[in-house]
Amino acid sequence: MDRAPAKTETAMVVKVSNLLDQLAKLLSGLAIVVLVGAVMLQVIARYVFSQPPAYTEELARYAMIWAGLIGATMSFKRRFDPALFNGVNKGPSWLRSGARLMKSLVVLIYLLPIMWYVFLGPGMNPARGFLLRHSRTMADALPFSTVWVAIAVPLMIVIILVHLVARWCGDDRPAEPESETT
Repeated sequence: MDRAPAKTETAMVVKVSNLLDQLAKLLSGLAIVVLVGAVMLQVIARYVFSQPPAYTEELARYAMIWAGLIGATMSFKRRFDPALFNGVNKGPSWLRSGARLMKSLVVLIYLLPIMWYVFLGPGMNPARGFLLRHSRTMADALPFSTVWVAIAVPLMIVIILVHLVARWCGDDRPAEPESETT
């Protein structure tokens, strides 16, 4: 039995996880820039010109949602997320494996029901699912459907699930090494 294909597949999962992390960094950075720009425009327009644009508050809110949800994936990748079992780095291998399994189960128990209701609403009715309801709702001050905001939820879940699989494939290090400068 050849083990090379399994190593190649696990390396590919880790590589995809790293690429998704780079994409998340770009998206969340862009969302932060939009957020800060919209808030600055709101403040300047309100206090200098006494006429703030109607869309700035809504744009800042939507950018904050994207920055927060996509930023959560970056936190998970770097292991800055809250952890239940931080102290199980030493000890028997069965205890370390059990702690890893418990952490993974917590992530799955939290995220999979959310992903379910993204597509299916109460009574397994797709018409009442989170995304489909948002596809029929328009933003108040901006000319687009709120589905473009809501799509951040399943995107965040998929990215975190890929990072979780990458952890089981051997991605045991944070995405970026922390600098030792103080």
